[in-house]
Amino acid sequence: MFDRRILLTTVAGLFGLSAFRWLRGSPAEAGEKATETFEITKTEAEWRAQLTPQQYEILRNHGTERPGSSPLLKEHRKGIFACAGCDLPLFASDTKFESGTGWPSFYQPIEGNVGKTEDRTYGMVRTEVHCRRCGGHLGHVFDDGPKPTGLRYCIDGFGLVFHPAAASAT
Repeated sequence: MFDRRILLTTVAGLFGLSAFRWLRGSPAEAGEKATETFEITKTEAEWRAQLTPQQYEILRNHGTERPGSSPLLKEHRKGIFACAGCDLPLFASDTKFESGTGWPSFYQPIEGNVGKTEDRTYGMVRTEVHCRRCGGHLGHVFDDGPKPTGLRYCIDGFGLVFHPAAASAT
């Protein structure tokens, strides 16, 4: 005899499993991310020797700094924000804005220097951004930013270094 409870339990279980697999991503997607190659590659030991503990956690482990903890949050001088892993210029200071989130925010990266991947962690789908040269995790991009792009690159400041613009002669 067909029991309605068994049917509902089975359907709910299959739905839950499908949702879990969708949020987690497929093995093929994980393999593609793991095999992506970058111009600069180092062993984990080399990265640990080069980076501070905070930089390593952000860039290599996809960590997130505490809101308001980055000294670059209040950096307002003219210059370039570069990758702390390989020094590739990533964001110009004139694209930085105060988002109120506690993380340095930019409305546009330097063209061609920031890569994107789909991030399905924590039960949501987001767009992760990384340095295109060394693959270092930078943060995420959202579509709630200011004009002219409408984008907010929410960046972990410990993944960046700041290079002030050269002082002009007067």
